[in-house]
Formats: sequence, C-alpha cells, structure tokens
Amino acid sequence: MEGNLLIIEDDPAIGAMVADYLAKEGYTSTVAHDGELALERFRSERYDLVLLDLMLPKLNGLEVLRLLRERSRVPILILSAKDGEVDKALGLRFGADDYIAKPFSLIELAARVEASIRRATQYSHTEPEPDEAPALLSAGDLVMDPDNFQLSKRGQEIKLTAKEFQILRLFIQHPTRVYTKAMLYRLVWDEEYCQDDNVINVHMRRLREKIEDDPSAPRYIRTLWGIGYRLGEL
Repeated sequence: MEGNLLIIEDDPAIGAMVADYLAKEGYTSTVAHDGELALERFRSERYDLVLLDLMLPKLNGLEVLRLLRERSRVPILILSAKDGEVDKALGLRFGADDYIAKPFSLIELAARVEASIRRATQYSHTEPEPDEAPALLSAGDLVMDPDNFQLSKRGQEIKLTAKEFQILRLFIQHPTRVYTKAMLYRLVWDEEYCQDDNVINVHMRRLREKIEDDPSAPRYIRTLWGIGYRLGEL
C-alpha cells in the first residue's frame, strides 16, 4: 500500500527504524523530532497519516494532536510508552484514531497504518454527479452528509473524527440494529475485538459529548447494558 506519512518521534533511532520499515511496505515518510517542527512539516505538505509520540520536546504530543485535529481529519495513530488507560483516553479524547504502546511490533504497526489509511480513503470525499443531490441521512435533529463527511445539528456543524463519523453512520443507517462492542470494533476498526473496552468506551463518550443535549442522559445512542448500543427511538 502507498501513502505519505508524518512520523513525529523524539527518538531519532526509533523514527529512523519506523521510517525504514514502512518504506519497505511502500510508504514515504517524513520524520519530525519535536512538536514545533512537526506542525511546520504538516502545514507544508499533505499527509495520509500521522504517527505521533506523546513525549515530545518544545510542544507536547497532546497539544500537537489538538492542533492537528483543529485543521485536519487525517488519521492519527499515537505511539507512546505511556500505556495507562488515562493516557489512552486522553489521547483519544483529543481526536486520535488509534493507539499502540511501545515497545510495539513493526508488523503490527504496518497493519494498523494500512487499516487506518484504508478506512480514511473509504470515507473520504467523493464528488457526486452534476445532477445528483447528495444522499443525506437524518436522525432527530441530526443531518449527516456521508459524501462530504459532514454532520450538523439544528443547522450547526459538528466536527467528528473519522471513527466517530463511522460509528454514528452505522447507527443512523441501521436504526433498529443493536451493535455489540465486538461488532463495532470489527466494522469500524477492521480488527477482531480483543476484550479491550477502553477504545470503544472513549469513542462513545466523546461522540455523545458532541451530539447529545445531555450526554449523561443520551437520546441518540442508547446503551443496552451487557449487550451493546443502538440508535435511540427519536
């Protein structure tokens, strides 16, 4: 698979090792060793995916993540020796798409990169035919434009990450279907469920914070305890 990657890693040896391995898989990489340089690189070139270490000099990784997400929906995969649930949750809350802890397998890393780029490509913008109106989806006050990767609520745009968008699209397209965590992980992450609830929980909580009037009493995404999730009866 081909793609242009930005590797943000403060350890030159790790950055070079990852870039060299991914080059063998067909990827072109640019390596930045601090947060400020990473933002400069990102502004000057188009990237298909960002690999982001959390521990960075000059500008920490979470701040880099926040700034990148403000300007782009590019897939962002966190690489970090910080492996606690709090760090995972905080990173995903700022809009990361996935998380892999150090030390990691280069084979697994390459698989995660390929899957993330493939998903982003699948849901990227496609121009409709000149006389073809975009097919909109709706649920309650939410209006989704899948072709243009846009969501609005009562006319106000809501910015979602790629995975948040995919999760909500599944619910709206299939309003009566119940999705288990294993089903969501397979359909959205394109991987088998490994009994790690953290990633799903963080994405669901973040999505509810964005679309619900009261996230503590959600209307759009209902939890069926012990089973999974489904679209609410709006």
